Amino acid sequence: MNPAIKPYAEAADFHGHSCPGLALGYRAAQYAMDALRAGRSDDEELVCIAENDACGVDSIQVVAGCSVGKGNLILRDIGKHAYTFIDRKYNRAIRLAQRPEPVIERIDPHASFLRQKVMEGTASREERKDFGTRQDLVIDRILAMPVEDLFTIREMTPEIPEKARIFRSVPCSVCGEMVAEHRARVRDGKCVCIPCAGEYSRGW
Repeated sequence: MNPAIKPYAEAADFHGHSCPGLALGYRAAQYAMDALRAGRSDDEELVCIAENDACGVDSIQVVAGCSVGKGNLILRDIGKHAYTFIDRKYNRAIRLAQRPEPVIERIDPHASFLRQKVMEGTASREERKDFGTRQDLVIDRILAMPVEDLFTIREMTPEIPEKARIFRSVPCSVCGEMVAEHRARVRDGKCVCIPCAGEYSRGW
């Protein structure tokens, strides 16, 4: 285990609470950093491509040092709890995809049942308390169980993304606000931002 990896409590502080999704993201980042023998990314040495925008992504920011602002956290939100970690320096990559069997149901089916009631607002006070206790135990199990029980893991030859570029900003000719040049559109021969450009579609 890499002693430099930040503790789970720091991820929970950053996220605002502890939950199974956060714990899953923590385990993914923890495993990938160990497997790639990578340190926390100060710049863009380590890249993560996240295929969701759920809780686990916050753990990846804390543990792996990947962030949208630095350009080394790429959100490809296609609704999969899957993460690809790429080590630019050594041209290595590893992909972790959550196993199809719901982890909470595997660990504690009754916690999964109570979660549904809590989410729907139909749980009693006692059920909410029981759910909180059970969820804490589920999180503890996720943090302790073999990572292979949580994810399918595959080493791969990476397609290394281009490093983040800084683009010039130009004023939108409609609203006057500055917009990054590569995100601007052209309307009537003038630069405009995406909202001012408006939508145009013929259904394909």
